[in-house]
Order: sequence, then structure tokens, then C-alpha cells
Amino acid sequence: MVTETNRIDRRFAKLRSEGRKALVTYIVGGDGGLENTLELMHQLVASGSDLIELGVPFSDPMAEGQVIQKGHERALEQKSSLRKCLALVKAFRENDSETPVILMGYANPIEKMGAEVFADNLKEAGGDGALTVDLPAEEAGPLNDLLKARDLRNIFLLTPTTSDQRIAEITRLASGFVYYVSLKGVTGAGHLDLNSVRENLVRIRRHTDLPLCVGFGIKDGASAKAVSADGDGAVVGSVLVAAIGEAENGAAAKDRIGAMVGEMRATLDS
Repeated sequence: MVTETNRIDRRFAKLRSEGRKALVTYIVGGDGGLENTLELMHQLVASGSDLIELGVPFSDPMAEGQVIQKGHERALEQKSSLRKCLALVKAFRENDSETPVILMGYANPIEKMGAEVFADNLKEAGGDGALTVDLPAEEAGPLNDLLKARDLRNIFLLTPTTSDQRIAEITRLASGFVYYVSLKGVTGAGHLDLNSVRENLVRIRRHTDLPLCVGFGIKDGASAKAVSADGDGAVVGSVLVAAIGEAENGAAAKDRIGAMVGEMRATLDS
């Protein structure tokens, strides 16, 4: 029997054994202040999040809609950075040794740090994987090898317009899970086409046995449950980042996030 050593693998194996869907939650590291981010990470878990994607703030987050762009801007105003996000993961691990944490961001900060230094630091901090939005499969090999050597997972995005040939290329590199982008557009945009989601998940499944999680356009428990029906989980980001931006203070953000994630968890499990 193979023992899953990476937290992402262990979490999906556990969820599968329980017949449950994953709730993956995204917030931006440093949005609302670094200390508040740490509190929010623990609140996400307490409310039912299975995996956390911690956004690394960047000045040009090209895949993001206005809501998450503003979250990046607020985090940068707080002087957040890749190094400070790694420190957040390390601080989170002091009280949570099991919840998987993925750093989601862009290639520039990793290139600036150096890919090998990044991989070492991610492992040392207690992270479990990375999702680099603007790193194409053709250029992902070196980072992929560095992460794999440290038992870290490399998460890739697939979209409605990804060809079968490219799905095959990307899923050969992917590990942990595959993030399927449900919409043609940026985060927070448009309306879900559940038939398209279903058809594309079937198409992706022909190429991989990795868990498939669906993101973009997930706003509440009903939409999370709908998109995960044919996959393994839902990724929720924009509505959480919006709640943080609208909150008067850190305590209000925690309360709002807790209620929203709790509702999604309860609906997914119903």
C-alpha cells in the first residue's frame, strides 16, 4: 500500500474515502495585513476549507478580475511579498500540521528569488505545492523537477479552450490536482455553464487520474456543489477576497469569511 507523503495527496485520499468533495479556498497573502491573513487562514480551516491557496501578491496579476486585482494591490500596500507569504506558511504550520497550503502566483517573483531557492524555502516553510499562473508547460520543466525532488506538487490550470493535445502535455507534468478554469475570462467573471464544465471534465479525465477541482465563478454553496458534481472539488476565491476588502477590520473579515465558507461546506456535504 502506497502512503501519501504530501498533504495534498493525503487530503484528497481522505476526502475520496469519505465520499466528500474538496473545498479549496483562496485569499491573498497580506490582504488586510499579514497578521490578519494568518488569522484568516486558521478561520478558513475552522469553517471547513480542505486546502488553502495563498495568493502571492504581484503588480500585474493578469488572470485576475478586478476583485482579486484589488486584493493584490491592498497586499502590496501592506508590503507583502513572496518571502512574507512563505513566512506566513511557516507561522501557520505552528498550529496546523495537516491542512495543505499551495502558493498561487506568478513566475516573476519566483524567477527573482531563484527557482531552486524558492523550492527549498517552500519545503522549509511547510508548503505543499505551487501554482504558477503564467508559467506555460513548455517552460515548467525545471521548476517541476525542483518541486518533485522535494515532494512538492505542481498545480496546473486547464481551460475550456485547452486542446486535447495540450491537456495531455500539461497533465503529464501536473501533480496534486488539476485546476479547471470554468470560464473564458478572468476570476469572478461571467456565469457558469454547467454543461460545458461537465463535458470538459470528462475530456480531461481521459488523460489523468488526478483530482479535478473547478474554479472561477464559484460564489456560494450552490455553485460550489454544482461544479463539483462531476469533479472532485470547488475552488473559491473572488467572493472571499471581496469580503476581506469590504470588512471594516480583521475581526469582521474573520466573521464574514467564516460564515461564507461554513455555508459552502455545509452545502457541499448535504
